Amino acid sequence: MDAFFASVEQRDYPEYRGKPVIVGGDPFGRGVVSTASYEARKFGVHSAMSAFQARRLCPQGIFLKPHFEKYQTESRKIMSVLNQYSDLIEAVSLDEAYLDVTRNRLKIEDPRMLASLIKQNIFAVTQLTASAGVAPNMFLAKVASDFKKPDGLTVVDPDKIENFLEPLPVRKIPGVGPVTEAQLAKCNLRTCGELVAQNPSFLYEKFGKMGLFLYERAQGIDEREIEPERDPKQYSTEETFPEDVRDVEWLKMKLKGYAGEIFEALKRNERMGRTVVLKVKYFDFEQITRSYTFKQPPLDSREIYERACHLLESKTLAGKKAIRLIGLGMTGLDKKADPTPQLELF
Repeated sequence: MDAFFASVEQRDYPEYRGKPVIVGGDPFGRGVVSTASYEARKFGVHSAMSAFQARRLCPQGIFLKPHFEKYQTESRKIMSVLNQYSDLIEAVSLDEAYLDVTRNRLKIEDPRMLASLIKQNIFAVTQLTASAGVAPNMFLAKVASDFKKPDGLTVVDPDKIENFLEPLPVRKIPGVGPVTEAQLAKCNLRTCGELVAQNPSFLYEKFGKMGLFLYERAQGIDEREIEPERDPKQYSTEETFPEDVRDVEWLKMKLKGYAGEIFEALKRNERMGRTVVLKVKYFDFEQITRSYTFKQPPLDSREIYERACHLLESKTLAGKKAIRLIGLGMTGLDKKADPTPQLELF
């Protein structure tokens, strides 16, 4: 979805349309930007930036607090639309998903036509625009989806992958933040073409596993497959940020949205969970998980959110070490108990 949170607010409040809308924390406090409309982005405002800095760049900006319940409602509508086209759907966050349309419900062979239909359907249902990337694998589709925002549609044909990737800045590879970009630039590696031209052993020596990961991506290699949730063992969501993040308050705001999303999924599927799991991937690709098991299943999203924040602050290096990905999940699932159990006879 295009500038999802801000677009929802512009749709619901006509007076905000065509104006710079910034959804996030208090611009006079220590808040951070969650989503900026495209009008605000022209001033250099972007997600994960401090709201104070955003106000300096765009003093005429309209600063709004997030309304996560409203965004979750819209997200459910969007996912319902996607389900009309394929049963192989992997939701990445409230506003982003992968679809495998090799065998789609409408039996349409032209993926460009299918993507166009999906975009039109989403707009008809929500009055919000989406951008789509069509490609042979998940990585390329993700990169393509960001190419012509907003309301874009980019197709990468199998025989055009090399041409598509060669001039692509390394920063466009999902997960490459400013720190990694600067490290690569010191080795004169600024594009995917320059990465591919390097010896993989050199990349491993300089950057470890991350070097080999980037070498594969620069060639358009991605072996991942869509993982739809069928009778899931957990409900989770995660996000790779466009820039590495150190701001703990911004990360906590993200966790608040994730907690609401997960609790809604549990409630919708009549499940309850006992263990909250926090996933963190740092800028250097080190990945950790931290968990906590409740004595009783949480009764609302606030309990999940508060425990997730405690794990973030006490069990990770958040604030000290830049983070590129954060995720939250609930495991230990069971069917929801009957709210009116039969009383004992004696």
